[in-house]
Amino acid sequence: MPGKKLCVGLTGRMASGKGEAVRLLQGRGFAYISLSDIVRREAARDGGKTAPSARGGTISRKRMQDIGNRLRAEGGAGVQGRMVREQVTAATEARWVIDGIRNPAEVLELRQMAGFYLVGIDSDLPTILARMKKRARATDAVSKAELRAALEREWGDGEPAGGQQVGPTMAMADFTVANNGTLAELEARLDEVLEKIGAGHE
Repeated sequence: MPGKKLCVGLTGRMASGKGEAVRLLQGRGFAYISLSDIVRREAARDGGKTAPSARGGTISRKRMQDIGNRLRAEGGAGVQGRMVREQVTAATEARWVIDGIRNPAEVLELRQMAGFYLVGIDSDLPTILARMKKRARATDAVSKAELRAALEREWGDGEPAGGQQVGPTMAMADFTVANNGTLAELEARLDEVLEKIGAGHE
């Protein structure tokens, strides 16, 4: 039977730096899984284009949000969290970073694992918009007004309880990491969190 897991869950706005946090944690031996992978698989089954990597792709941001909401409506608000929890629990790896957490019900599902900690990655809006313009992903290739609308929707504005709810999810974080500066600063703050949860450098 797989032993107890140590899991760092990530939440935050798009372009807040969650992808960089994932890469830093993978470099420290954490296996990676994302709730968004479930959405991408569903999009592929629906006849959509499959994203070529875990953190990128050709599925539009709106379509990803719509499919995620449909999955929650059909399976309950925490369905993606439950599916990821089951995969992690059954796996042999002991340390995980879990990305793509956007609803409080997903957090409740993941917190059924005793070693789960939720980390909110927090960036201000001007920094996020600048990053989205700089990285120029296909999913971000829209106007500034459309980006703001997507950010508001993701935060929970106008969304049902089972929809995109990053704002309330951030409020549940065990730790919040500010990310408006350099990659080195983000790395240092993440290392502080790892030390606090007993996952620092061995």
